[in-house]
Amino acid sequence: MLYHLYKWLEQEDIDIPGMRLFGFITFRVLVGILLALFITTFYGKKLIKFLQKKQIGESIRKEGLAGQESKAGTPTMGGIIIVLSIVIPTLLLADLTEIYVQVMLISTVWMGAIGFIDDYLKLKGERLAQEKGEVYRKTSKDGLAGWFKILGQVGLGILVGATLYFNSNVKIWREYVGTVDEAKRNPDIIEKKVNDTTKYFVETKTPVTTIPFVKNHEFNYSKLLPASWRDYTWVLYILVVIFIITAVSNGANLTDGLDGLAAGTSAIIGSLLGIFAYASGNMVFADYLNIMFIPDLGELSVYIAAMIGACIGFLWYNSYPAQIFMGDTGSLMLGGVIAALAIIVHKELLIPIFCGIFFAETVSVMLQVGYFKYTRRKYGEGRRVFLKAPLHHHYQVKGYHEVKIVTRLWIVTVLLVVLSIVTLKLR
Repeated sequence: MLYHLYKWLEQEDIDIPGMRLFGFITFRVLVGILLALFITTFYGKKLIKFLQKKQIGESIRKEGLAGQESKAGTPTMGGIIIVLSIVIPTLLLADLTEIYVQVMLISTVWMGAIGFIDDYLKLKGERLAQEKGEVYRKTSKDGLAGWFKILGQVGLGILVGATLYFNSNVKIWREYVGTVDEAKRNPDIIEKKVNDTTKYFVETKTPVTTIPFVKNHEFNYSKLLPASWRDYTWVLYILVVIFIITAVSNGANLTDGLDGLAAGTSAIIGSLLGIFAYASGNMVFADYLNIMFIPDLGELSVYIAAMIGACIGFLWYNSYPAQIFMGDTGSLMLGGVIAALAIIVHKELLIPIFCGIFFAETVSVMLQVGYFKYTRRKYGEGRRVFLKAPLHHHYQVKGYHEVKIVTRLWIVTVLLVVLSIVTLKLR
């Protein structure tokens, strides 16, 4: 809204000292981080006191993990403050007419609402169990039914996929490969000066993505279909988007098992996505890195800055020993928006790299459950691959302190993020 105020003042030729700064994305990015940090750190304490007053605390299952009992009663649903710390700075500082910003705001509220309902039902089940007996807990102790949660993720996937495929404002500029004379005769060719060199571009809505470590590092989804089916590429694309959003949001949800792990990992991943968004939205950087130029994408940097600031600010209270947990309100939302951002910047095939921790946590659960069921059928007794799943609990059982596990997983995420950046030039 402040950005739109600046645009209105500029249109009306009204000069207010300092307002011109809002015309610079870099300034709004910095203010977005600081504002998100302020909201989470200042109002986070108030939220903790409110949740404590309402006795909205985490119920901890007894699994024999170190420090587990001390976490019982810690306020949960802290993801509310993360959602607010992302949405408020974005509304104030970003260009709300940009389709990418609109998609991300909807994704944030959408996934946050699903997580909130899930957390609320879990707390309701715990309260019923305390008041009326264990039998009353069974209907809601696990929160939302799994199918309903998946339905919400699928719904967001359809929304994001359909918007990116069909919306006329979503486009990529590809460098024209014909001759200069042909380019000048074609009215659809865009002429731009990049690094003192005149280049020609053509707008396209081709559904492409970046393939890491490959020379011609772009892949068109339509090539996965027979030529006669390529009119239905949109169906394939939306299915891919649904799968990615569902997988990453559930991966982030599984990762949220140690103090500060999900928030810190998300902040590091957000920094990478911010770099991708800013570089792809800047013609000079996109040309230098030889990556696709996506007009107006740079505006998304403001949203990502708010996300990073919200995650870092939340760590003030969520780092060990945690004073508050984000709950599914935060973890499902962060996973969902990270997936949506990766798809928007056309880097979804890099997700297994920079979201390596989410990926490893998810795979560890799948292996544990699958192997246990297989061995129970074959040998009559279930066996385990890990001491406990998800993966971070395996290391807890091995005797590693919670802080050491979280810090080392942060370090691994930093290394994976650096590797993802290297893929831009290493091919």
